[in-house]
Amino acid sequence: MNVQSFLITFREAFEAILIVGIIMTYLKRIGQTQWNKWVWVGVVLALAASYGVALVFQTVLTGFATMGSQNYLKIGIMLVSCVLLSHMVLFMGEQSRSMQGKLENKISAILTVGGVLNMILHSFLVVVREGVETVFFFAAITGGDIQKALQSWGALIGLIAALIVGYLFFKGTRKIQLKTFFRITSVFLMMIAGGLLVQAVGIMQDIGIMGTVYKTAGGEVGEIYNLTAIMPEHPLDETQHIRDTGEQPLISGQVGIFFKAFLGYTQNPSVEEFVLYWAFYLVIIVMQGLQKKRHEKLQSAQSLTGA
Repeated sequence: MNVQSFLITFREAFEAILIVGIIMTYLKRIGQTQWNKWVWVGVVLALAASYGVALVFQTVLTGFATMGSQNYLKIGIMLVSCVLLSHMVLFMGEQSRSMQGKLENKISAILTVGGVLNMILHSFLVVVREGVETVFFFAAITGGDIQKALQSWGALIGLIAALIVGYLFFKGTRKIQLKTFFRITSVFLMMIAGGLLVQAVGIMQDIGIMGTVYKTAGGEVGEIYNLTAIMPEHPLDETQHIRDTGEQPLISGQVGIFFKAFLGYTQNPSVEEFVLYWAFYLVIIVMQGLQKKRHEKLQSAQSLTGA
């Protein structure tokens, strides 16, 4: 259980640290650190909400009898987080092409309009999603005794490791130019957002909210390929694969579960998961391309006016 607690805490905490860190580093780079306090407000509120979910689950709910309710909550948070992260990717991409002139003043004006709520909402949803997922995962590995997982050394070491890795990551980005920083972090955010979308789709299909165009002979959601022999998406899938085939997968399910949480990796995706995952990237890239063309036209018009 300690190893599982470590992996769960590390991946959930690191993802939250990565996104919140990107927001705060971004604000620092553009000289708008006065918004940092509102980011922290969102983080504190999210931690309180996550603790509340853990408390309710521990004292009121009974194990997996309420898994349906948990899934509805997870789906909602995942989809909203996906939309917000996608918006942030596009916003950062727009600003990375507007490095000249009064960038700080432009962004300050944008942030002023609903800026407080925007900062709080972004940071709150990022952290509360990770917190709620951690509660659910801990409930799964302990049979509902969340306190047992929270008190394990694995959870503590996982949190410390995530903080260290996050610190080293952002320390390394201090020497990177703002435009390059935008590009690098936008890729991270886009992958996380895409992962959230495909995970939400997978859960909706599992509980019957969303159908599929491809079903098996037994009427279940069909898979377009299966990579379990290469990398299972969860240790339980690894155990089942070994039991069924007598062979070890190429990559451990402990690695697969990390990629599942961080990037939305799926060992046997449905048609909808596969199509929507790559369609998401295509839409973001197309929208970024349109932003670039619009920026180039604006620059051209400004050059003609100046001439």
